[in-house]
Amino acid sequence: MNKITMIAALIAGTAIAGAARADKLDDIIASGTLRCAVVLDFPPMGSRDASNEPIGFDVDYCNDLAAALGVKAEIVETPFPERIPALMSGRVDVGVASTSDTLERAKTVGFSIPYFAFEMAVTANEKSGITSYEGMKGHTVGAVAGTYEAIALEKQVAEWGEGSFRPYQTQADVFLALSQGQLDATVSTSTVAMANVKTGNFPGVSVVGKAPFDTDYVALFTNRNEYGLINYLNLFVNQQIRTGRYAELYEKWVGGELPSLTVPNAYR
Repeated sequence: MNKITMIAALIAGTAIAGAARADKLDDIIASGTLRCAVVLDFPPMGSRDASNEPIGFDVDYCNDLAAALGVKAEIVETPFPERIPALMSGRVDVGVASTSDTLERAKTVGFSIPYFAFEMAVTANEKSGITSYEGMKGHTVGAVAGTYEAIALEKQVAEWGEGSFRPYQTQADVFLALSQGQLDATVSTSTVAMANVKTGNFPGVSVVGKAPFDTDYVALFTNRNEYGLINYLNLFVNQQIRTGRYAELYEKWVGGELPSLTVPNAYR
């Protein structure tokens, strides 16, 4: 009986030690570096300056998170389709990448509360004659594959039963195709639409109106079983709002009326 008792005690001790092991939050702090997946062809959320340095709302947000953790930030450029794979493969610790908090994605990763909210806009090639969302019916339209707006737009084209939808890898690809006449129109966030038009790099395109899609709430994400880190991310987003830092970053990179992060009748 004594031997059985000792074995049971050893097993219990091993289980407790396993449960008490350091989680991802501890690992990040111990490593001294926070690796953030950031999309850098999505201005003003993420892009590169004249010196090829990462800049944008999401870049600053990652830097703020790293500072709160007491570590340095490492910006890992991650195209839209690679955001979740980058996390799952261990290349990054956290996604600060304008990622819609969909239920489908939540089967794979763990989301924080929303840290930003996007409204959708229609941008068209001026030669297409499109002046509204409904005006896209029967035309060739496109968006970045896997994004909230791409999924919604492709569904809309199918419902119309006219025209066609083309997926692209990056926002730069979409706007280049739009400027060259390969696409007649696209739906993107209003922030991205205005930022790309203002650059002057895509002549012959203009923002023609709003798209009647739901507000796109985006969240930080990490591995779904890292509850300690997810709780920390939630508090961090809360602190960004309470201290006025969210408003400061929005004014710096976007400007205009600050989007509410409140989901009506649900949560803030």
